[in-house]
Amino acid sequence: MKRRNFIFGALAGMGALAGGAGLFVRQEKFGRAPSGERLKRIQASPHYMSGQFFCLEPVEVMMNDLPDEEKPNRIETLCRVLFGGDDGRVPKEAIPSNKTDLHAIPHTQDVAIWMGHSTFYLQVGGRRMLVDPVFSDYGSPIFFINRAFRGSNVYIAEDIPELDVLLMTHDHWDHLDYATVMALKPKVKDVVCPLGVGEFFEQWGFDLTHLHEEDWDTDIAFADDFHIHILPSQHFSGRFLTRNNTQWCGFAIVTPHRRVYISGDGGYGKHFRDIGRRFDGFDLAMMENGQYNMQWHAIHMLPNETAQATEDVGARLLLPAHGGKFALALHTWQAPYADLLKESAGRPYQMVTPLIGEVVDMEHPADFPHWWEGRA
Repeated sequence: MKRRNFIFGALAGMGALAGGAGLFVRQEKFGRAPSGERLKRIQASPHYMSGQFFCLEPVEVMMNDLPDEEKPNRIETLCRVLFGGDDGRVPKEAIPSNKTDLHAIPHTQDVAIWMGHSTFYLQVGGRRMLVDPVFSDYGSPIFFINRAFRGSNVYIAEDIPELDVLLMTHDHWDHLDYATVMALKPKVKDVVCPLGVGEFFEQWGFDLTHLHEEDWDTDIAFADDFHIHILPSQHFSGRFLTRNNTQWCGFAIVTPHRRVYISGDGGYGKHFRDIGRRFDGFDLAMMENGQYNMQWHAIHMLPNETAQATEDVGARLLLPAHGGKFALALHTWQAPYADLLKESAGRPYQMVTPLIGEVVDMEHPADFPHWWEGRA
């Protein structure tokens, strides 16, 4: 009898856990799978096969062909990434910042402001834009995983002016944050995103007449003097168990006097050189540089690859992204900046390293100090 009660109790406990997990993933922040007309559009994409999106070149998210001495234990690696201790991945001090009043910036000034990780405020051609905004304390659906570095959350939705465009590169939690997006919703005029990501915005009640959800190599012409191009990147997608049912991308913002490139997350590939040729270079490139490892560098560039990709796209200024806020890899928090600076020496671009909140003037960029140096 005791054994039977134990078995029944165990089964009931497992059922309760499964039911709780089911309720957990049905929260709005997880989104839902594309369906209906959106799914038909996705299925018509040349980059979608057998229920998944694919990169331009075949890549493995986790590389299995590394030498044994370079191949870490995956479970150990995952545990260190999610719950790592005092190993230099998280700064001991608060990340420094210099918060700019965005409302005070002249509307006609072309600027970029890094807000931590891959969040950027942009003014280009008289338009105000925000890229991948995450103002939450965690870059995950679970409160104790992927906590933002102390001092890295400087801005909140109330600090952001009315936005002409919200740009979303893909659906990962450290880029598409439900709480932030919903707080910004009343301020957003238009949303630009790759195929499938529009499902989140439809579910979350955004105006579909102002949703621009397109495939790679699409030119969205807001006006004769203002274009946003959705471009390929070498990455993957998914917010829980389903992978690659939405697309990932980079962007080019083009006006008669300015060209700005946003790489989005991704590994190094020949698409960078193709993009550089197509647009004849850029005034500013915001390039992924952080959360890398040899085991997954096919979908997150190493610093030497970021430097080469910046040269490939023909950028005049390089503004690093994907660092300074979350610890999603095994390197120290300072390594992306220090290593990219070293790799950028002698290359035909200027690497700019503003504090969170500092203005990068695209026409007359300042010579920023190396703020990460001397910090533990």
